[in-house]
Amino acid sequence: MTVASSVSAGLDELRINIGKAVLGKPNAVKLVITALLAGVHILLEDVPGVGKTLIAKAIAKSISGKFTRLQFTPDLLPSDITGSSVYNSASGDFTFHQGPVFANVVLADEINRAPPRTQSALLEAMGEGQVSVDGETHRLPNPLLVIATQNPFEFEGTYLLPESQLDRFLLRITVGYPAREYELDLLTSHRTGEPVDTLKPVIELPQILKLQGDVRQIHFESSLANYLLDIVHATRDSSAIQVGVSTRGTLAFYRAAQSHALVSGRDHVIPDDIKGLAVPVLAHRVVPRGMLPGADRSAAEDVVNQVLSSVRVPV
Repeated sequence: MTVASSVSAGLDELRINIGKAVLGKPNAVKLVITALLAGVHILLEDVPGVGKTLIAKAIAKSISGKFTRLQFTPDLLPSDITGSSVYNSASGDFTFHQGPVFANVVLADEINRAPPRTQSALLEAMGEGQVSVDGETHRLPNPLLVIATQNPFEFEGTYLLPESQLDRFLLRITVGYPAREYELDLLTSHRTGEPVDTLKPVIELPQILKLQGDVRQIHFESSLANYLLDIVHATRDSSAIQVGVSTRGTLAFYRAAQSHALVSGRDHVIPDDIKGLAVPVLAHRVVPRGMLPGADRSAAEDVVNQVLSSVRVPV
């Protein structure tokens, strides 16, 4: 039995469970599970009210870990995320009190509403799975999935995410409006309450850690690895792109393709894994020439698609 076939049933159950609350968004659900198994984080970027927070809550409810939600606001402090040392008058020393980032699924809602200093408190957590407070390092729970949301069309009272933080997100996903038939189902399913509140865990944390190990065993044929590198290097050489994909982005692209293959029920990567992930993995990592700060990311998606069409797919 292959790695992929041995885990397929469990992943199907996870996908179905999330789909009970998140109607008509199978691709977004698949990408979120891809990020979870790759062990890297997600940026959900779309207009308000299309289900960004719902997706985060649904995946948190579907696994047996700890879930915390952080509402980012202009007055949020870094210590409100990481925790802080509190003086204990009885013992005469300081005791560290963990912040909400000490969880398995952390929802950073409207992340661009907090100032850069507060946003940066997540950098170490997302990149290294730890936080440093008062000169001491504290390990975070494993697995850790940060799901951040933001509205790309609202600018007043918001702060742009720096490129260094964008690079920490494996995928940038747009949710979009549901199709009419799914929206009708949504009206029916909400008659007696929120369906997400009824979800029960279908996968344990040790299973997720095992799946994350299984992802690394997915076969990546050398011609496909070179195809991936051709795409990455084309972003660096393109005259339409000012900043191409970083080395961290290359590694993320590679791991995402492996994870996507496993979620798709395969033990090997195929060209469609790479092609299908190019925009969600790379578009937030490139800066097109002439793109103004805070501009619509559709320009970045367009140049990534242009690069993709210019690179030969291996047979």
